[in-house]
Amino acid sequence: MRISFLLRSLLVTGLASFTLGCTNLPSNSEISADQWPSVLHRVTPPQVLLLGEQHDAPEHQQWQHATAQNLIARQQLAAVVLEMADQGQDTDKLPRTATEQEVQTALQWNDKGWPWQAYGPAIMTAVRAGIPVFGGNLPRANMRQVMQDSAWDSHLPPAAWEQQRQAIRSGHCDLLPENQITPMARIQLAKDARMAQTIAPQVQAGKTVLLIAGRGHVLRSMGIPTWLPADISRLIAIGQAGGKAQADRAESDYVVRTPALADKDHCADLRAQWGQSPPNK
Repeated sequence: MRISFLLRSLLVTGLASFTLGCTNLPSNSEISADQWPSVLHRVTPPQVLLLGEQHDAPEHQQWQHATAQNLIARQQLAAVVLEMADQGQDTDKLPRTATEQEVQTALQWNDKGWPWQAYGPAIMTAVRAGIPVFGGNLPRANMRQVMQDSAWDSHLPPAAWEQQRQAIRSGHCDLLPENQITPMARIQLAKDARMAQTIAPQVQAGKTVLLIAGRGHVLRSMGIPTWLPADISRLIAIGQAGGKAQADRAESDYVVRTPALADKDHCADLRAQWGQSPPNK
């Protein structure tokens, strides 16, 4: 079931009275999407709100859109930063009346990789409100250099660095050759660093920069938060489709549950795509 019109309305108005019987939602909680409005209403607006999605969960993009609407309605949204567009691309010079095509051109949007139908509503809501949208991802042209640079290997504590490497390994269904694990982990760190670099200049007192990215990028111990200056307040929420936890609860302030997706063997798809082995890089 998609997020209802009632939930969308609640997210926009930020009503605290609708909490499904839960008036106290402590940090480090697993909550339903219906309870998220209460969180936004009661917390001190963070300077950065990091939303980590499961890319193939439509309810997560709806959750992000509704969150942007909420912040705009309360005049708290400073900017939106996206994993889905490269650093250096933004809508800052566009008027509120810009067309969707003009916005896609400004962001150099890749509809094949990131369906505009999913992410366009949140982006256009920000543009219509005069809020700038910034791409934050590492441009492909910079990836080869990053992969060869061992300086990235020392950013995280050893345990977190190994966790990041394992995430790359398992995220590619154990199909990557071992000699590609570290270079790919370096790219992950570089993406996080670029998004943090994009966020920092947009921080404003009393307002919130909204970051939209995959959940792996927002993890407290090894993602974007490790690159943000310590004096920037942040709140981390991870979307979870269904009952199976996708990340350690300690990695975020809130886990926001949405309906489960149909079972799909992504590793089978990847094995078929690669012919049982990954392409040469």
